[in-house]
Amino acid sequence: MKHELSQIESSNAEGVETAISPKRKSFLLLRPFLACQRFLRFLYDWVLSWAHSRFGTIALAALSFAESSFFPIPPDVLQLALSVERPKRSFFYAGVSSIASVCGAALGWYLGFALWELVGPIFVPAIISQANMDKVADFFDEWGFAALFVAAFTPIPFKAFTISAGVAGMSLPLVLLSSLVGRSARFFLMGSLVYFLGARVSRWIDKYFGLLTIALLVLLFGGFYCVKYLF
Repeated sequence: MKHELSQIESSNAEGVETAISPKRKSFLLLRPFLACQRFLRFLYDWVLSWAHSRFGTIALAALSFAESSFFPIPPDVLQLALSVERPKRSFFYAGVSSIASVCGAALGWYLGFALWELVGPIFVPAIISQANMDKVADFFDEWGFAALFVAAFTPIPFKAFTISAGVAGMSLPLVLLSSLVGRSARFFLMGSLVYFLGARVSRWIDKYFGLLTIALLVLLFGGFYCVKYLF
């Protein structure tokens, strides 16, 4: 009798282990994404915390400047939070984001144009081959203004394009003009949405933060793939 019970318990344990195993495997596969989502959420909440500070406008300018050259979180997050609290100043915050972002684009261009000899060996050939770097130069010769405008207006990592434009030797005034047009269109569109829709935009971001994380990761890896293989 005891032997039969032990066999039953053993078979039940195996069944439970078999049932749990696929879930455990799925969890292990999702762990990198969940870790990345937690990190982005931390940065998102940290950025939002500046909205309740008297230095919120300064923080918005600093974030907009940094995002154009090295920081991963776009300034839209803080601009949105500040605008939701003061809807009548939505266009003022859009102007702050635009001007600071264009200044950051100038820094990104300078990093690629003047400091590439220092940082270039880190990227070539580990991240991108010299042949593809030559293609980057040809790409900006043909599509420079349009490429920067699209990167400035969309969630595509803008910093990758400003630095690449400097490496390719693209004209700085053209970089600044395309950045001003693209960034102004983006930030003033955001300002208009908040002016007319208010807090509903913020609630939408909180509700779909997981999907937005996936979209951001797709854009980041897609941008890396384009630079490494398609240029």
